[in-house]
Amino acid sequence: MAGFGKLSFAQKKCVSSVGMLMQKTGMAGPGARIGVAVSGGVDSFALIKTMTIRKAIVPFPMELMVLHVNPGFEPESHRPLVDWVKAEGLSAHIELSDYGPRAHTSENRKNSPCFYCSMLRRKRLFDLCREYGLTHLAFGHNADDLVVTFFMNVVQNGRVDGLSASEDFFGGRLKVIRPALFLEKSFMKTAARQWELPIWKNNCPSSGNTRRTEIHEWLKLETGKDKRISQNVFNALRRYQLDRNGIDLTGY
Repeated sequence: MAGFGKLSFAQKKCVSSVGMLMQKTGMAGPGARIGVAVSGGVDSFALIKTMTIRKAIVPFPMELMVLHVNPGFEPESHRPLVDWVKAEGLSAHIELSDYGPRAHTSENRKNSPCFYCSMLRRKRLFDLCREYGLTHLAFGHNADDLVVTFFMNVVQNGRVDGLSASEDFFGGRLKVIRPALFLEKSFMKTAARQWELPIWKNNCPSSGNTRRTEIHEWLKLETGKDKRISQNVFNALRRYQLDRNGIDLTGY
């Protein structure tokens, strides 16, 4: 792809998968102003890098803005992101919050720390989208997240539901999109490493000790018995999401 050098297989997979889903769903059109929520983890970092490439490919003007809300466990952890967006020439809003520590206090009486912190950060991201006049908010959820979320809803809520590729909020004033929803995390990890993205460690004391982690480990154990199981589960959920949202990805 001209202007970006020779892309590896994993990098091409990221660009083509994100591009196909965005095109087929009509996620963003001319004049879209997309805020990309970047946490510092591999998924969101790989997404913003992929989106910068897509921005140069699409035949219409599209703006990107990095949004980062530091949860507050390590105030300087986002320094690599500051340097990276400057090098990439990207607009960004990066701020420090106290949401993480607050989620681990008595202020949070009913929810898990991760849920409470995530809720506060998402509300702030919505506020930032309004303040900057953004039309879209993009998250780095991928195919693995789709599978884990589906089983979490079944096990915890008794509900058959996954993640939407695109959904409207606030009467359609903001569209939340997940361009990497049908992209396996393994490709994102490989591409991020090859792009040398400055990913940093999650220093939350609850990291790796959540219900989501338990479901993920259970799925890894079960699907690891036969590689076909993992692909079949993903294919089934992809078809479910496509049918549910009336999306036609024939030939995808």
